Amino acid sequence: MFTKSLDICQIGNPILRKISEPIPDVKNHDVQKLINALIKTLKQSKGVGIAAPQVGRSQRLLVIASHPNARYPNAPKMEPIALINPQIVTYSDKVEKDWEGCLSVPGIRGLVPRYESIEVAYTSRDGEPKNTVLAGFVARIFQHEYDHLEGKVFLDRVESTLDLASEGEYLKLIKQSD
Repeated sequence: MFTKSLDICQIGNPILRKISEPIPDVKNHDVQKLINALIKTLKQSKGVGIAAPQVGRSQRLLVIASHPNARYPNAPKMEPIALINPQIVTYSDKVEKDWEGCLSVPGIRGLVPRYESIEVAYTSRDGEPKNTVLAGFVARIFQHEYDHLEGKVFLDRVESTLDLASEGEYLKLIKQSD
């Protein structure tokens, strides 16, 4: 089945500030089409995660797909996974600050504090309830995307404007740390 990629909403679009609605029927044809479109959009954008509100759909659905790239050279490789109606069950005491960017906030990076590990519950795209522990970079991706479902963007989590950088300056910083 051919699925087209979707346009990504940019900061200032009111849908990015809404709390998303639960998905009652994960096996619904439109929900499955949206999952496919999110995966395609994510691959084309070279991102590591995307949430339904970022493509104008106020639904509790996100996709994470970590992979090494120029922005995150040490990211682990994983196949895209759709998490429907996700919840954070527990989180670690340890919080780490690291750089994040967002497809909906182009050109800006920020140092964002996130829990180092989390336990999440969600429904898979085939309707199965799942529970898993995410750690490190993948936990960061999940928390970033989960924030979109709650009407937040990473800029809301940055502790100081001193923790912001342009994309160009960020790329210089990570090259210096190699």
